[in-house]
Amino acid sequence: MTYEQTINYLFTKLPMYSRIGSAAIKEDITNTIALCNYLHNPQQKFKSIHIAGTNGKGSVSHMLAAILQSAGYKTGLYTSPHLKDFRERIKVNGEMVRKEFVTDFTGKIKPAIEELEPSFFEITVAMAFDYFAEQSIDIAVIETGLGGRLDSTNIITPEISVITNIGWDHMNLLGNSLEKIAFEKAGIIKQNIPVVIGEIIPQTKPVFENAASEKNAPLAIASQLREAMNWEWEKNELIVEVAIQEKTDHKIYHLDLPGIYQTKNLLTVLETCAQLQRKGWKINDEHIHTGLQHAKKLTGLHGRWEIIHHSPVIVLDVAHNADGVRQLIEQIELTDHTHVHIVLGMVKDKEIEKILSLLPHTAFYYFTQAHIPRAIDAHLLQAKASEAGLQGAVYPDVNVAIAGAKNKAGKDDLIIVCGSVFLVGEVQ
Repeated sequence: MTYEQTINYLFTKLPMYSRIGSAAIKEDITNTIALCNYLHNPQQKFKSIHIAGTNGKGSVSHMLAAILQSAGYKTGLYTSPHLKDFRERIKVNGEMVRKEFVTDFTGKIKPAIEELEPSFFEITVAMAFDYFAEQSIDIAVIETGLGGRLDSTNIITPEISVITNIGWDHMNLLGNSLEKIAFEKAGIIKQNIPVVIGEIIPQTKPVFENAASEKNAPLAIASQLREAMNWEWEKNELIVEVAIQEKTDHKIYHLDLPGIYQTKNLLTVLETCAQLQRKGWKINDEHIHTGLQHAKKLTGLHGRWEIIHHSPVIVLDVAHNADGVRQLIEQIELTDHTHVHIVLGMVKDKEIEKILSLLPHTAFYYFTQAHIPRAIDAHLLQAKASEAGLQGAVYPDVNVAIAGAKNKAGKDDLIIVCGSVFLVGEVQ
């Protein structure tokens, strides 16, 4: 098969969550274990960091990968979903997996696909592990898919487990309380392996403490060990002053991910680096500063308060659940602008009414949808938004919607594209 035929086979043959939703999820790791057995267990041939969480795990994964690359380690990075190119999911030192490997791997594992009928995600996890083993990497940063305990990635024994935070998302799969969601995410905590929790709330603190205690896993809560004392924007950089518990000197970090929500992710990254240093990984302050200041360039991360146009400013952000949208609105309120234009598309299984209730009534809205079956119809989204007091017009796709917003916006206005990873991925 050609590469194009291979991708078409993977997208159409295998159940894919981004297209059909929860029907694509296999709620155990049996298939992944079987696939990796078929491949002679490549996940045992490299070291790793495992990252779960409701929001921020993608940013944390990319920042850590950038720091490890800056420290001279050959670094694998597995994330999901992709924005434009399937190969974004699997990278080594910022370079996407080779097309030839994708094709050869799919041909090699086809008998197992026919026998096991795995999901798209299960196959991509096995592909990533096989590629990282082939590349003889030093370490891989592995982001979970949805949960943790039953996630396909949860067959690794990492150097460190990281859980960024817990919020309301994927309740149909993970549970209808923050405690239940935290329990699923805590499933990545392993026996005697340190775990870093980015931030806790009263409902999740005992869940994490119990899980860590049961596994004899040293527990570090990043938000209690460091504090972002101050921040400012300068030339598309976020500059953050960080204080360390029981130390008088503060450190200044420059991030090329300029969203203010990255201040929380930064604390998680810094504590994870401290844990890696304790385990003998050669990471110094210079590596950390370099990785943070060049994370996008080193890893190819997009869609996190990503400015793609000036006058008017157009921002892409993959915020797609209530907590993410709250953080996005906080950023909008702190940004200089005359009027706000929001290009919005969502998927059906999110808390649509709750998210709409958070959005500003003063913005102009451009309702649209990604070209996937999970996307909510733009006309239905407009009707729900109207009930929430939000007014706007319907557009057939995101690029037409952006063109409409640019025509209406003044040079000092702000245009935000948000609501779905898949919507942002279709921006040309």
